Order: sequence, then C-alpha cells, then structure tokens
Amino acid sequence: MIWKLSLRACSAEDCLPLAPAQSGGPLGLPAHLLLDPPLRDVPFLPVGTTLYAEDTPFARVTGHVWLPACDDGHALRCPLLTALTDLPVGDIRLEPRKSGRSLAWVTLSDKGSLGLREDTSGPALAEMVAETLPLCHSQGFILPDEPDQLRALLTELALGQQYDLILTSGGTGISPRDISPQVTRALLDYELPGFAAAMLAASLAVTPRAVISRATAGVLGRSLIINLPGSLKAVRENLSAVLPALAHALDKLHGDSADCGG
Repeated sequence: MIWKLSLRACSAEDCLPLAPAQSGGPLGLPAHLLLDPPLRDVPFLPVGTTLYAEDTPFARVTGHVWLPACDDGHALRCPLLTALTDLPVGDIRLEPRKSGRSLAWVTLSDKGSLGLREDTSGPALAEMVAETLPLCHSQGFILPDEPDQLRALLTELALGQQYDLILTSGGTGISPRDISPQVTRALLDYELPGFAAAMLAASLAVTPRAVISRATAGVLGRSLIINLPGSLKAVRENLSAVLPALAHALDKLHGDSADCGG
C-alpha cells in the first residue's frame, strides 16, 4: 500500500503523530496529514514499521497514542512516527514495510525507577538480543515492583503496540516485592515451559539457589514474553540459554509454516 502524506517540516529524531491535521491537528500538535487513504482505513502498523520513499527510509513507527479526532469527537489510534531524516514541507508518497523484530525490555526495580540505581541488566539484554536477531526497533522501560503498572505495560506492549519480543528483568524470586512471574502468567494466552526449563537448567549449573526462580515465558497476542532475573550475571546466563531458539520461535509465532526439524 502506498500512502500520500502531506508533511510538516521536522528534523531527524523528531517524534510526531500520524494524524488528521485539521485545525492544526489533535490537541494542536504538529501532525502528518494522511491524505490517501483516510486514517480510519489504515491497517494497524506494528512498532518497528518503517515508511519508505522508494528505498529511502523516512520515518519509523515507534509507538501509538490515542488522540481526539477533529471531526466527530471520537478518538483515533495514531501511530507515532520518529523521523529518520530531516523531513521537508510538502506531499510525499510513502510505503510502510516492516523488516526485523521489535524488542521491548522492562526492568523491575523500585530503586531504579526512582533513579537511585543504574539499570545495567536491561541494556545488556538488549545488546545480547541485537547480536542474535535483526531488530527494527528496541525500547527500554523501567518500573517499580508494582503489579498494576507491570500488568498495564505488558498488555499495552503486546496488544496495543504489538512488539514481537518483550523481556522483563527482575522480580523472579520469592521476596515480597517479586511480582513479575505471577503478573506475566495471569496475562499469557499460553505458556512456553521449555523456555523456563532451559533458563532454570542454565542457572542451576551455576548455583543451587536458582531453584527458587519462578520465571515464566509465553505468548500474549503475537508477542513472546520472557521473564529474566534482575542481576546482570543472571540475565546473561538465562538469556544465553534461550537466545538460539528466539528467531525460530518468533517465526513460528508469526505464521511460518516451515518444518521444525533440525
């Protein structure tokens, strides 16, 4: 599908909604005006979708937001575009394509969420995944160990933003504030016990204390969600155990019909 957009000037790395631009756009925000087809008729664009003019990437979908429409009072779900280059004023024809996988990583840490502790495990796991999977988009999040906040974020990332892979770090033990496994398990459409078993086996080979891990993994919508421990060392050990299977798992989750043998 080729889209015709009327662009307002913006610089590389600017983030703007792809939205109707009547009266200056929703809430007066700078907007990209979708001329053809109408925004309501546009299929959902998962995070990581890139808009190309021929073979030149111009902008990438890095989120979605509900904005009030300017005509009938109903809100529209608008993609948020991050400009990949300086965009001039004027009309342009763009084609959406998605190549590679999108990754969201969520660090659970009361102190980290207050800026009292540096998050080292989240960036490390993002780096490890990027070495194994071609990524079209990667985004980190940090939350306190609060179940409602984690529940809301995982639901939005999987069902609202449609990230391919979502990794959580922290909260997999048995302390009173360890909540990631029970929150994740309650949301999943189904679990993937093999992932949890592989991570547990890798950890037990290092320390007998790994037996108290409650980490789970599974599928919500078309997103693969995996719990990981909080420490940098344990993150690397656990993620290394499942990295070789990620590409195949995501391919199958997204409908690949090739045989699983080998």
